[in-house]
Amino acid sequence: MDGGHGGHRESSPRLRIEVLGPTRAWRGTTPLDLGPIKRQAVLAALALRPGVELSHGRLLDDVWGEEPPPGGHKVLPTHVNSLRRALDPDGTPHTESVIRSGKGWYRLVAEAVRLDTADLAERVEEARRTMAARELPAATDRFTEALALFRGEPLAGLPGPFAELERHRLLERRRSARVARLECLLALGRHADALDDLAVLSPSDPYDESLAALRMRALYGGERQAEALKVYQDVCEHLREELGVSPGDELRRVHQAVLRRDDEALLGRPVPLPVRPRHRRTVNELPGDAGQLVGREAELARLTAPPAAPGSVSVMTVDGPAGVGKTALVVRAARALSGDHPDGCLFVDLRAYSTQRRQTPEQALQRLLRSLGAAKGELPSDLDELTAAWRAATSPLRLLLVLDDALDADQIRPLLPAGADSRVLVAGRRRLAELDAERRVTLEPLESGDAVSLLRHIVGAERADREPSATRELADLCDGLPLALRIAGSRLQNRRGWTVEYLVGRMAGDDHRLGELSVGDRSVEAAFRLSYDHLAPEQQRAFRALGVVPTVEFDVLTPATMLGRSARDTERVLESLVDTSLLQEPRPGRYRLHDLVRVHARRLAEAVPEEAAVARTAALRLFLDAARVASDWGPVGFPSGPQPGRTPFRDWRDAEHWLDSAGNELVDVVGQAAANGEADHACWIAEALCDYFVRQGRYHESQMATEIALTHLDQATDRRMDSALRVCLGYTAVHQARYTQSRAWFTEALHLSRRRGDPAEEGNALTGLASVEASLRNGDLAISHTLAALELTQRPRSEWIVAMTLLIQGRVHQFEGRDEEALASFTEARVHAETDGRPRMLGRILSCAADIHLRLARYGEARSLLQQAVPLAEEGGDIFHTARSLTRLGTAEQGGGDPHAAVALHHQALQLLRLLSPLTEPGYAWLEMDIRNRLGQACLALGRLPEAQQQFQIVIDVREAYVRRKHAS
Repeated sequence: MDGGHGGHRESSPRLRIEVLGPTRAWRGTTPLDLGPIKRQAVLAALALRPGVELSHGRLLDDVWGEEPPPGGHKVLPTHVNSLRRALDPDGTPHTESVIRSGKGWYRLVAEAVRLDTADLAERVEEARRTMAARELPAATDRFTEALALFRGEPLAGLPGPFAELERHRLLERRRSARVARLECLLALGRHADALDDLAVLSPSDPYDESLAALRMRALYGGERQAEALKVYQDVCEHLREELGVSPGDELRRVHQAVLRRDDEALLGRPVPLPVRPRHRRTVNELPGDAGQLVGREAELARLTAPPAAPGSVSVMTVDGPAGVGKTALVVRAARALSGDHPDGCLFVDLRAYSTQRRQTPEQALQRLLRSLGAAKGELPSDLDELTAAWRAATSPLRLLLVLDDALDADQIRPLLPAGADSRVLVAGRRRLAELDAERRVTLEPLESGDAVSLLRHIVGAERADREPSATRELADLCDGLPLALRIAGSRLQNRRGWTVEYLVGRMAGDDHRLGELSVGDRSVEAAFRLSYDHLAPEQQRAFRALGVVPTVEFDVLTPATMLGRSARDTERVLESLVDTSLLQEPRPGRYRLHDLVRVHARRLAEAVPEEAAVARTAALRLFLDAARVASDWGPVGFPSGPQPGRTPFRDWRDAEHWLDSAGNELVDVVGQAAANGEADHACWIAEALCDYFVRQGRYHESQMATEIALTHLDQATDRRMDSALRVCLGYTAVHQARYTQSRAWFTEALHLSRRRGDPAEEGNALTGLASVEASLRNGDLAISHTLAALELTQRPRSEWIVAMTLLIQGRVHQFEGRDEEALASFTEARVHAETDGRPRMLGRILSCAADIHLRLARYGEARSLLQQAVPLAEEGGDIFHTARSLTRLGTAEQGGGDPHAAVALHHQALQLLRLLSPLTEPGYAWLEMDIRNRLGQACLALGRLPEAQQQFQIVIDVREAYVRRKHAS
């Protein structure tokens, strides 16, 4: 079976799959028979996640849900093989099928297929751009073309949870496009056309206030004011009788405008909402300059020339073979252009041809948004939402963005910034003809004269000129590839006794080839191999170890651990490898191998399998130790697997900081462990990272890491992981307020732990279930679960989990008005939290206990607890609970007679809240309403009535927006 990422054969017409209606497929103009609906559902699950490896279990769940077919793991291959016969041209080898497979997974080759959903996204995007430019007739046409792609209900008739979820998502996209088209029609004065469309849309959701507002505006524009007012009356009655709420601000404003006959408000151009300015640091992420750039003057001039269309976003592409110097060129151009882009210079390695996991547009956008400081904590995982957030964040900015090692236009388009006069430089091996680019530069290997000039610069003119013939021959052997020239030249730099002719003889006699760096009948494998062969033994061993480092970028600690050497000795060896051009140091203390050099290092490591296995396990053990030390769950929270011994981390803060430096690559560590047969380490690391990810609001990464480990569970020897990983998924989901999914994961974990007779994991699952039921205000059930969990404390259990269980118990008592029982639970929880010694849990307990004292008007006791809770939450980096405790401290100060101090504390809490993302922090709206309510009360106490009224109005607006979002979802 083929687990590679190669493309489908390009000789046959491209495959097209359509899901915006009944599912169907075409090759060229030939329709394909997809078979029964279950088979079509399997295809849809693969096609709508192109390039993603989906486990057999995931596909079975996607299509059959909770009722898998008998012998499901036999049924699935039957469907896939039938799909291959239908989709692949006759005679296609199994390894080149459009559906690839590996051990326990299937994957649809992304570049082999065109989906009608991609057409939809492009047309809607173009329509919205045109609409933003106020080209309304053209925008209306573009939206009409996009909506015409729908041939009925998406995925019509397909069964299974995945199809149902995607159907709902696509229907929502259709509705959004329809509403945008309606806005265009109203702005154009085509009120009758708008009413015709609304007649189709409105009955589907009588509670949709935005549709009602559009209908009122269309009726008013058609001089039917009475009917417009009747629409408002009908919606009011529906909302009051069915939901017990009043219309929101938008509908009320339209109603008042109709009453006033305010033509400008109802028929004029919509006024955009003001955007609050944000103070933001200027970001420059450009890597270090690669040094002398020879023979690229014309290409550099093209890339740095003024844009042809000022005020637009200009895109420049650079393509060429591996090792030809694309990155060096775009970085040099970016540095020359950086002064023209005051809002930041960003660099993203998309790793299209890397040996590491390819950067998806979602991962790249999350990183870019964090680089700009657009949001703290978790960001959306949906590509459309991320793209919208990126364009909103960049629309007022003039940015320079470098996208290195790009695969195709689909990877690039979502990353394009929206700000006028922004510039994007794209480097990749492919010529991205499908990408709209202002200029395209194709890099060829250096001409002989330029190659010789580069060698003369590296080696020294005097030395090269003593052997002009040999120097020219060496340039020819390197085939003009700058990477090869630099590696070969560095060997001459470091071997003063060698002649150029001697090096030519060494290279010409080496017949190894590195397929990724071949040009014609030449290869840079000889340069790589020669560079390695002349390293000292300690350098060779270090270089081999770097081939199995589980992250692209690393500090000195990872290879030091793999080699069993001190950090100082390892740094000395790494710096010597930097000098040979085999290793890069993009910034002080951080290293990485060039992608193709990494391939070479990995091949060398595989030639010494015992050594490679030891180094790989040591690296995984380092990440495991760091994750377990950083986790609040404590050593007893991880009763199986290797326990941290003499770790290099002084404390949890040190371990957390080291994990932070790995950025978005931690999920890849789990994937690397699984891919290399280290299933136990994959499971242990995923479990240990769960608390770290969740504390930072990185829920998507927590879920991804755990799901990767869960996929390889059958290869692991530690059976505790059966329940432990499900607890992790439940823990992640409950923090996202996904209570149904969370309850399901915890329930599975509970059954598995009881079957295995594991009381500790049983207690963890019960605590998780208690948190779900407490969140849903099922008090009796939550208390029952906490009592059952606490009965298991006779066995060794994590102090953190016991404290958490008691905290949940206390919160349930508090919700139900049993104040003394709640305080008793919090007091007991505090004992365990203080024993554990981690600040986050202790701060939460103190803050919750203070709530009770505030309710009982014991302001002195509450102030004392909160003055301890705030620094604890700050120390733990818990922004949400720091803001929560600050606003409660404000209430305590007001109760103690100091409303001025209260106002200051509430404003401080609001400033902290803005560091979080309202898109992904489930408690954001609740906390904002809580803070503003308390601030309003403090303003009332000071007699500042307009300020108080403003805060209370914002609370009402936030609540109504929250209700609308909940109803829409």
